[in-house]
Amino acid sequence: MDLREKIKKGLFYFDGATGSQLQKLGIRPGELPEIWNITHKEDIIHLGQSYFEAGANGVAANTFGANPLKYDGKDGHYSLREIVKSGMECAMEARRRAKGEMVQEDRYVGLDVGSLGKLLKPLGDLEFETAVSYFKEVISLGTEYGAEYILIETMNDSLESKAAVIAAKEVTDVPIFVSNVYDETHKTMTGSSPAVMTTIMNGLGVDAVGSNCSLGPDKMLEIVPELYANAAVPVIFMPNAGMPKMDGDRVIYDVGPEEFAALAVKAVESGARLLGGCCGTTPEHIRQTVLATREMKPLQVKEQTKGRIASYNTITEFGNRPILIGERINPTGKKKLKEALRSGDMSYILGEAVKQEEAGADVLDVNVGLPEIDETAVLCDTVRELQAITALPLQLDTSSPVAMEAALRAYNGKAMINSVNGKEEVMEAIFPLVKKYGGFVVALTLDEGGIPETAEGRFKIAEKIVKRAAEYGIKKSDLIFDPLAMAVSSDSKAARGTLDAIKLIKERLGCYCSLGVSNVSFGLPKREIITSVFFTMAMECGLDAAIMNPFATEMMKSYKCFLTLAGLDDNCIGYIEYADKMEVNTVQAVPATGSGSAPGSGAGADKAAENTAGASALGFAIKKGMSEAAAEETKKLLGVKDAMAIINEDIIPALNEVGIGFEKKTIYLPQLLMSAEAAKAAFGVVSASMPETSSKGPKVIMATVKGDIHDIGKNIVVALLKNYGFEVIDMGKDVPPEKIVDTVKKEGIRLVGLSALMTTTVPAMEETIKQIHEYDPTVKVCVGGAVLTQEYADMIHADKYAATAMDTVRYAQKVFGME
Repeated sequence: MDLREKIKKGLFYFDGATGSQLQKLGIRPGELPEIWNITHKEDIIHLGQSYFEAGANGVAANTFGANPLKYDGKDGHYSLREIVKSGMECAMEARRRAKGEMVQEDRYVGLDVGSLGKLLKPLGDLEFETAVSYFKEVISLGTEYGAEYILIETMNDSLESKAAVIAAKEVTDVPIFVSNVYDETHKTMTGSSPAVMTTIMNGLGVDAVGSNCSLGPDKMLEIVPELYANAAVPVIFMPNAGMPKMDGDRVIYDVGPEEFAALAVKAVESGARLLGGCCGTTPEHIRQTVLATREMKPLQVKEQTKGRIASYNTITEFGNRPILIGERINPTGKKKLKEALRSGDMSYILGEAVKQEEAGADVLDVNVGLPEIDETAVLCDTVRELQAITALPLQLDTSSPVAMEAALRAYNGKAMINSVNGKEEVMEAIFPLVKKYGGFVVALTLDEGGIPETAEGRFKIAEKIVKRAAEYGIKKSDLIFDPLAMAVSSDSKAARGTLDAIKLIKERLGCYCSLGVSNVSFGLPKREIITSVFFTMAMECGLDAAIMNPFATEMMKSYKCFLTLAGLDDNCIGYIEYADKMEVNTVQAVPATGSGSAPGSGAGADKAAENTAGASALGFAIKKGMSEAAAEETKKLLGVKDAMAIINEDIIPALNEVGIGFEKKTIYLPQLLMSAEAAKAAFGVVSASMPETSSKGPKVIMATVKGDIHDIGKNIVVALLKNYGFEVIDMGKDVPPEKIVDTVKKEGIRLVGLSALMTTTVPAMEETIKQIHEYDPTVKVCVGGAVLTQEYADMIHADKYAATAMDTVRYAQKVFGME
């Protein structure tokens, strides 16, 4: 049966763990699991066979860690082709040999694709397109050797997930399944919720989405309803068999097959359709799951009818209240922005973004179109920089299909796309991009004949666009129509025609509507007065979004009043807060730190100014992750303040505030890392002003243990430790215990940090700790990683288990008396 049809009709069963099963078979600490495809072929075949015989429909090849970073074929190492070819052959042979009463008639062999182990820019050093190329290399080989589905699993970053999906879509047409890792707060490492991830993956057109690893079935069960409520495709449920513990010198997991299966029943009742297991699960876990659920009828996949866009951690949903799209990052009529774009002054652009967010914008329009610049390059750079300092979703605004595609690839989320219209050539250029990358499309009601004067004429163009979009597989819930506000100064009936068009589009098509409302007052004095009244009239007609200046006092007054009077402001809280912040006199907006300022007035500017009251502009820049601004503000402060005072009164307090937010889960990894970068920029300016000294902070070793090439967590800790004044000896990844001990001896180290992602490399961590403590029991070892728990850390004799990067910083401060 066609696999896509299979998962639509009923339950589908994946296999269980590979790594923890290989540990039972004797894989050595630090040994790469994928090599067993060649060196222990029969063991790998037998494991796959056991899963098929337990009732699995799909067994993925032992290729989770197979990528060009790990297998380059040089210096006697196996090539990626050898590893993937052998892994696929093992899985296919396992399918051929499988026999017994539990063997399914429909059996499939998949390619298992894991994380590359590196953070993508701007959080790390890996370019997005480089990541895509790495994924394409392994997926191309898997497809060549017969993969019938691609399982992209254990992903903890939405941008890396997107890179893998794009790679798969560009080299194969087999089903693509994506499974992410969530913690107990239901967030990925980079702060994405199940709702965010499903919104992004729905847009990319994957065939199933879900969760695996990190959690046992009881905790992961809590996530299933969130996935089901937001996914437009079947939901995957692949938990660990509980969490790892030590039993003597053996690693065990605390959820047995029967308990695991009972929780799988609840997962199906909550909306899961594709069931399997991760770390610690065995063929018996899968067999019991099949027996317990095979007579169940899964819930129908939900059709998602709400218009949504998303950044990496924020969703904006249309149809609940009018959405405000900040218009300030658009060079039309903005001299300072034009100058910033020409000179590459990103600090000014970021300042505009922060101010609009503070003033109440829900979405930021991003238009960098100037004839004298490379629009494609500048748009992509601007998108990346903006996403490093704000979680607001973005509207990508360009008339160039080339620039639009490049920006859609770079954007971490599901973007708003501005725009398409009724012209055939435009629809033919833009709709394929929407289908490939996902997006929520602004559709202008004009075509080859221009802009119709009547509402009926604009409705007919909207109707045509809906039909053409459907031919590309784009739902009308991913369209928002702009019926085009025209100047009443040249046509007294222009506003009425636009308002009537909004009503027709909403009533007859059931689609969303947006407007650039300020056009209506072009050519008139005191434009804001008439624009704000038109805005209110449009909202009463059902307007779902407006591109506007969030600093415009009259516009924000109209917006806040409308929400209150329309019953969209519970207990009038929004209005009261807005009224409390208003002042009679015009005030200046927060300076665009480092690059001058943009004028602003009214409550929006008041709010932005208030948020920096009592805190330095430098502290504000650090908390917002604005590196250039932080450096510029530091230079200013050095003229009036002592260097150490800047460190103690501005930099460290801002860093601590962000760190506390991260610990409380109100701030997520991207903000934490970008704040660390901004603090680093400030430290650099301060250091350059101070006399040379041989004094350095305490030395700390950081390393990813032997056999593990995943250094994301380690790199995060390294960055934070450096910003808190520690001298870090970063030994990299796949580091043998002996090398770490030698460095401890040579450098007189008192604290070592060790990281591991894979279950198969935890024994190498234990051996490293043993050798360190044999040399000097007073040397402290702090451990962290997705597979670790406090109990596990205790059993391998670590001195500290760090659940987060900030835990490591706090422990280092304790060790060296810096609390």
